[in-house]
Amino acid sequence: MATTIKALKEKKEALRERYIETIGRRKEAVARVRLYKSARESFVVNNRELAEYFPIRALQSIVKDPFINTNLTQKFTVSARIRGGGVSAQAEALRHGIARALAVYDLELRGQLKRAGFLKRDPRAKERKKFGLKKARKAPQWSKR
Repeated sequence: MATTIKALKEKKEALRERYIETIGRRKEAVARVRLYKSARESFVVNNRELAEYFPIRALQSIVKDPFINTNLTQKFTVSARIRGGGVSAQAEALRHGIARALAVYDLELRGQLKRAGFLKRDPRAKERKKFGLKKARKAPQWSKR
């Protein structure tokens, strides 16, 4: 029994040397991010290139913000699986996951990423609909007579 636990720990350590895996979240979007050390920068999101998955430049820059903020461009390959949410929430979830992975990679980057607000999970989410209302807060039109 003890040998199997030891073997599992060794296997986990070997995998950790290959890549860093983290999870980023925003609204309903969840991004599972793997950060590989490499000579050139590349992004693979749901088996597609970054520009193909996020065709809008603003969303691409949101995803690349942690690398630009820490001056670590051209050093990592990012592989991510994203599920749920909209396009903008998915981009921000991916940014959150990348920032968490960079904080694991180098603890000195944590303060810089924290100041930029990339490590904080944005708690805002859609408010639930209440009975008697049309939406979360929108009430039917009121008439006096």
